[in-house]
Amino acid sequence: MPLIPVVPETLSHVLAEFDCLDPLLSALRLDSGRLKCTCLAVSRKWLALGTSTGGLHLIQREGWKQRLILTHKEGAITQVACCPHDEDFIACATSQGLVVVWELQLERRGRPERVSVSWEHRGQAITALCWDTSALRVFVGDSGGKVSFLRAGSSKLGKGAAFVIFPVQSVTTVDSKVVQLGYQDGRLLVSTLSRCYLCDTEREKFWRVGNKERDGEYGACFFSQNRGLLVGQPPLLYCARPGSRIWEASFNGEVLSTHQFKQLLACPPLPLITYRNEPNYNPMQKSPQSIAFPKLLYLGDQNLLTWTDSAIYVFTPQNGQLLLWTEVKDLVDVAVYRSELFCLHGSGRLSHLSLLSAERCVERLLRRESWPLAAAVCCMFQHAITTGRARKSIPIDRLEHLKSQLSSNTHLELIGQLEDVIAKLEPLDSASSSRRSSISSHESFNVLDCGIYRVISRRGSQSDEETGSLINHSTSEEERLKEFSFVQEEDQVDHDPQSGERVDTERPEQGLPFHLPLSFRPKPPRIALQAVKDSVSSFVKKTTEKINTLQMNSELWQRPEFREAAQVELSHSPAPYSEETDSEVYDEVSNTEAEMQELRSATERAISQIQDPLVLLDPVCLREALLEWLPVLERILGPADFGSAAANDSSVDAPGEERWERDDLEESTCSSEEPAEEKRDSSELTEEECEKRPALDSTENAASSEIPPEPVRVASPKPVPSDLLANLTELATLYTELSCFRNQEGPELGCGAFLRRYFFLLDQERVRRMCLLCHQERPEMKSSFTEAMLELTQSSKVVEVIQRGDLLRSLRSLRELQPWSAPPLLAHFHRLYEKHGEAAVRSFSQFYPTVTPADVMAVAQRSHFLAYLDNLVQSRAEEHRLSFLQSLLEPESLRQDWLELALTHDAPQRCDTMTPEGQPRWHSHCFSWGYGRLLSLLIRLPADLSSKQKMAETCRSHGYWTGFLYLCCELQRRREAFSTICQLDDISLLQEPDGVEPQSLDEWKLLIQLSQQSGSEAASEQGTGVNGSGWSNGSGDCGGKINPENLTLMLARTAGPDRALSLLEDCGVQLVLSPQSKLVCELLRVAEKRQRAMIQTMLERCDRFLWSQHA
Repeated sequence: MPLIPVVPETLSHVLAEFDCLDPLLSALRLDSGRLKCTCLAVSRKWLALGTSTGGLHLIQREGWKQRLILTHKEGAITQVACCPHDEDFIACATSQGLVVVWELQLERRGRPERVSVSWEHRGQAITALCWDTSALRVFVGDSGGKVSFLRAGSSKLGKGAAFVIFPVQSVTTVDSKVVQLGYQDGRLLVSTLSRCYLCDTEREKFWRVGNKERDGEYGACFFSQNRGLLVGQPPLLYCARPGSRIWEASFNGEVLSTHQFKQLLACPPLPLITYRNEPNYNPMQKSPQSIAFPKLLYLGDQNLLTWTDSAIYVFTPQNGQLLLWTEVKDLVDVAVYRSELFCLHGSGRLSHLSLLSAERCVERLLRRESWPLAAAVCCMFQHAITTGRARKSIPIDRLEHLKSQLSSNTHLELIGQLEDVIAKLEPLDSASSSRRSSISSHESFNVLDCGIYRVISRRGSQSDEETGSLINHSTSEEERLKEFSFVQEEDQVDHDPQSGERVDTERPEQGLPFHLPLSFRPKPPRIALQAVKDSVSSFVKKTTEKINTLQMNSELWQRPEFREAAQVELSHSPAPYSEETDSEVYDEVSNTEAEMQELRSATERAISQIQDPLVLLDPVCLREALLEWLPVLERILGPADFGSAAANDSSVDAPGEERWERDDLEESTCSSEEPAEEKRDSSELTEEECEKRPALDSTENAASSEIPPEPVRVASPKPVPSDLLANLTELATLYTELSCFRNQEGPELGCGAFLRRYFFLLDQERVRRMCLLCHQERPEMKSSFTEAMLELTQSSKVVEVIQRGDLLRSLRSLRELQPWSAPPLLAHFHRLYEKHGEAAVRSFSQFYPTVTPADVMAVAQRSHFLAYLDNLVQSRAEEHRLSFLQSLLEPESLRQDWLELALTHDAPQRCDTMTPEGQPRWHSHCFSWGYGRLLSLLIRLPADLSSKQKMAETCRSHGYWTGFLYLCCELQRRREAFSTICQLDDISLLQEPDGVEPQSLDEWKLLIQLSQQSGSEAASEQGTGVNGSGWSNGSGDCGGKINPENLTLMLARTAGPDRALSLLEDCGVQLVLSPQSKLVCELLRVAEKRQRAMIQTMLERCDRFLWSQHA
């Protein structure tokens, strides 16, 4: 990660995106190409979204829950506005010029109703809506310059209120299109393409703001002055002007000054702080910007907001300064509430931004555990983070904790920059004034950076009072830490001293805003007093060293007798240890070097052998070369090293298999309680958990019941040089693959045992692919690999979050692990699946292609895998779904497996779709299939003839008639398709874009004959309903049936009524047409004659024109 540049000290605020609204749009189905969000409005309670189909969605901002959908048949929603003083009213405008005011009636739990409707702007595009700040009326402006208002007749005012007042009144008509409306204290502000107008709605007086005109879309707004000494002053007006200028005018429309922001906009833009990408600040200066501000909005605390299609600008007009500007792509509209921004983009996407100071941004990022992003903001805004005022929200220990959460592998430079920031931090001074109020006036204190308050009393002896206050403080700290450790034991998170910190941050802030809980017993009061007298740096250093020492000897701290004599033992133990163990350490190091040299020579010899193509391409020679290397590996890095400390020296000379069994027995008897409990827990699985895990063979289960499996070793027993480790990894992985795929039984070490013994040497990615290829034949390989990765990732901080049971927080933690690696990600997925089941599987589609469908199929149940596959395919754009699904089919045989899987889950019963004879039931194609979208894609995939035939038979056997008809057309089995359509008795199957329409008169004749044969069966089926239930799905109208009369009318529209009636005679059908059908045939004859006459006239004119040109 490159160094993050520092922003200038004049910049103190940022725009940050903390929430993702994409799941909300997906739930509302507003992310498709057909249905899009067109406008938005926001209030304290609601987020209102207008759609292209005339729907108005009201989402409750607390929890983002959808409450209401208000539908309009008068066109798409183009404008929406929430009433600022009554959340029960909302106004919207449609594309046809209709304005509707809705009363939601939430307090009385009634149904929403239209309380006022206005067609005053019919045929015009409504460009602006604005509510009165005190009364229930809405001001409307359109593209023709007309301004009117609409009173909201409410049931709260009584039944006669609507008859007393005029609901719709015209206010004025201005010179051009209305760009923006504003209302404040009886004044209406109208901004048009050429100028701004101010209207006194009570006295009906109008006057212009300024004398100079303009040409283009420029906004205007009122600016409240309700803070400090300006309380009670009338609001100001701000009107946009060309060239990045803004007029400041009085409440009477008199221009007071002109603010020029062109030169201020020459600074580089601040990055948007978002989880979507890393912040990128380019300090290079830009040229001055001449911008037209299309709208102006009052934002938050005395700020002015405007935007273009590519950027957002925030000004502080009373100071004439630029607060910030940030590039945001494809902006269409922005709605604000206090300091929150809701942005609508051209693609229909929504984004929720917040304007806040840099230190508040860091605090919220820390609360959300977005560690890299919080560190980047700290480094970027060093001037704001290092001040003493920021210590109130970001104490030093929180920044130290932030540094500890960053990975040294991927964020090394970021850690270095953060350390520089921490070194510049100023102590808490004026920011602690709120805490000083709790101390009486006769006492004073100062606050150390370590968080301790040093109280100095002015009464009596200063030293005695200071000592007493510090002793009391340390005693209370000791009691608090004891309580915390008790809570920690209950929560079972003792293995990570930082876990309690994250738990506390989610609770309401009480006492100190942040503290670092320690898992060991605190120091006595006198030692704490001595530490206070030392400098802050030495105190932190000594405490850190003491923490490390106590964590290494955590088992000794559990015994109370050791606590009493801890200092004596620690002071006398180091000297004899150093004298007695020097020689032993030297011998051990020399033996290890000799063994490593022997292993290096054997490894180099094996590497040189397999580099020969004749050996590498011959499995027999390759196996011999690896078996020659294997004994050296077993002797030096084999499992005997674990048992040698507790066993006799004679165990070293024992044969390999006997030595392992003896060591395994010794380890099982000498193991601690915690692994035993883990093994017992894993053996006592519930039936539900057993279904989630891949089942092993019966032979393996029998063997495992007799001999326990070897423990998986994920760490090397001895330090191995990096160059040697690379060669060992290559040979060990090659041996595992060779023994797995050849599946040879012999005296040598099997692939399963080798994987468990030497997992620390294996290439995890190659082993994962190997397990995917052979997990059907060797399920124990997959289970061993999963067990190893679970143990290897046990120390990850993500495990802690997963164990809390919050799926969304767990997924966010996994997304922060980028760049992803498949093996550890699969281990975390295994934990999530055991905890959340299908919900975890559905959410894991976002980690494709790191985690492939084959990985999920090997872990999850078949029904849960189907949900994952459906979510994965639907996450792609509609035009790319078919090709994407085809890319997942490796091998091609998966198509048939996935088709049968989708046909057997969340599907209608066969008795509802098929008769006992295997024929289609009447209208049974109208049943909904849970995975219908996935089924339609699977049957449309390119395939050979045999595969399509097999898919067609599968669809027929399961009663999926829509797919069967499509495949019949693909296979040119049109007679079978017509027969099925006649039995389903739905004429729409012949008319839809994907319908099977006859292409010749012979096919029409065949269809009429088949309709006669199945007519009696369909009538009886319709009379009794589907399976005796009387279900008709709204298809009881005979117009939708397939009978000779309806088919004749279809043929008449295609080939003409005379030819259709002659075809009926050829089929021998005696049909008496109904009066309506006769009228249709007569109209078709007339239309056919006129069409022929028109064609004849056009041909004659063309003929005359050509002859004239020839002459």
